[in-house]
Amino acid sequence: MVIAALQEERDQKERALSHISDAQERRKQAYREKRRAFGQWDTALHVSDNGPQWLADPRVAAVVVEALKYRDEGVYDLLAFCVMPNHVHLVYTPLQREDGTYYALHRIQQSLKRHTARQANKVLGRQGAFWQAESYDHVVRDAGELARAIQYVANNPVGAGLVSDWEAWPWTYVKT
Repeated sequence: MVIAALQEERDQKERALSHISDAQERRKQAYREKRRAFGQWDTALHVSDNGPQWLADPRVAAVVVEALKYRDEGVYDLLAFCVMPNHVHLVYTPLQREDGTYYALHRIQQSLKRHTARQANKVLGRQGAFWQAESYDHVVRDAGELARAIQYVANNPVGAGLVSDWEAWPWTYVKT
């Protein structure tokens, strides 16, 4: 399976990186490796026979879109998303709580996955795991990188050959 091979490669790279004694060099190489691996994961996800295609069902895609929009301005500022047939791309800024802390990325993701898995499984009449445990989280560091991330997310269905214009994909959102 492609996913298992990518996970094994990731584990091997992490072991190799752990042997680099210079912390700055280790971070630099880890960042490069993360970007390279992301490209491989994304390519694998665009291949239609990789994993279940549950999100291609408009009822399931609608469940995910509703959950993403529901949390907008509650726990995050929703900037962009794209629901693909077998994965989701999401760009958001966590909001600050009343106590001055920010909503944690892993808690946001956990909440989204838990809720959408339950609802999607109901729609599909199935039980069991819906989302893969693996996810790719990336902290955006500046406005240029944010603009590139949003453009990447919006153009994902174009890159996958599903539409010729991102606005034609019904499950894409970009905040204006």
